Amino acid sequence: MSTSEISLRPAQETDVWVLSAIHIAAIKALPPTFYTQKELLAWRNYLDNPDGSNILKSMKLETCRVAIKGDVVIGFASFIVDELIGLYVHPKYQGKGIGRALVQHFCDEAIDQGIDKVFTTASLYAEGFYLRLGFTAIQRAPHYLRSGVVVPVTKMSKILAIVPT
Repeated sequence: MSTSEISLRPAQETDVWVLSAIHIAAIKALPPTFYTQKELLAWRNYLDNPDGSNILKSMKLETCRVAIKGDVVIGFASFIVDELIGLYVHPKYQGKGIGRALVQHFCDEAIDQGIDKVFTTASLYAEGFYLRLGFTAIQRAPHYLRSGVVVPVTKMSKILAIVPT
């Protein structure tokens, strides 16, 4: 599959259940390398089945883009102005450039708004991915999940090249 087979569009309310399913599947696919099983379970909000209302507690549809192959949603990114809040790709489609396309879209949106630096909070699993996309690590920090469980993450930033018009 090439990224030319993928399109991005704004998320819609009808997407929330599949977004929740992707979130759960992506976390379930992670090995307990950096986080314990208890932490991974808390990260997916103790869910085994999708809950669309739950995912809307952590993101707004207006600032969420979904990646689609054909008519199937296979990944999504949520952002607020200069911060990428969440990025998830279904495990079946990981490693195929979808995450990269979603991050590039976020960066392009920021550039269009005149923003020259963006931020994200990366899980320890995703740190290398963001480094390959030009982000730099700022610091390790605690991240407080809704359940109260605290996990280590890496605060990261990327300077964007704004082309003068």
